[in-house]
Amino acid sequence: MEIFQDTGTWVLFSFLIFAFVMWKYGKDGILAALDKRIEAVRKEIETAETLRVEAQELLAQYQRKQRDTAKEADEIVANAKVHAAEIKKQADKDLKEIAARRELQLTERLARMEQNAVQEIQTYAAELAVKATSELIAKQMDKKTNENLVDQSIKDVSKQLG
Repeated sequence: MEIFQDTGTWVLFSFLIFAFVMWKYGKDGILAALDKRIEAVRKEIETAETLRVEAQELLAQYQRKQRDTAKEADEIVANAKVHAAEIKKQADKDLKEIAARRELQLTERLARMEQNAVQEIQTYAAELAVKATSELIAKQMDKKTNENLVDQSIKDVSKQLG
């Protein structure tokens, strides 16, 4: 009976009684708590799985949107290049038209200036000829000849008018 006097034996015996009582009366509560915990973990796993699937779907949507946006950006750049080429082509055409108009205007201006110069020279030459002629006539003509000439000119003018 020395076994009953040893404290280790009583601790073991107490533990076994405690474990039996716990098993007999607390097993349902412990198993229910464990089942609750298992169910909660299962729900968290399902929620996590649902969130993972949703995240993958969102990722796929964003990747599609990114591809679409990149494609759209490429199209915009291509359209901008085409539009820029058309603008450049139109600008070149307009520049050529403006240059042609300017050249035509300058040619017409030069022609007018040439005509004006020729006309001025002719006018000056005519004035000079009239002046020289009048000086020659004035030197070579006397008063009586001058009167005869004036009378003759008046008759010629009245014949032409009448």
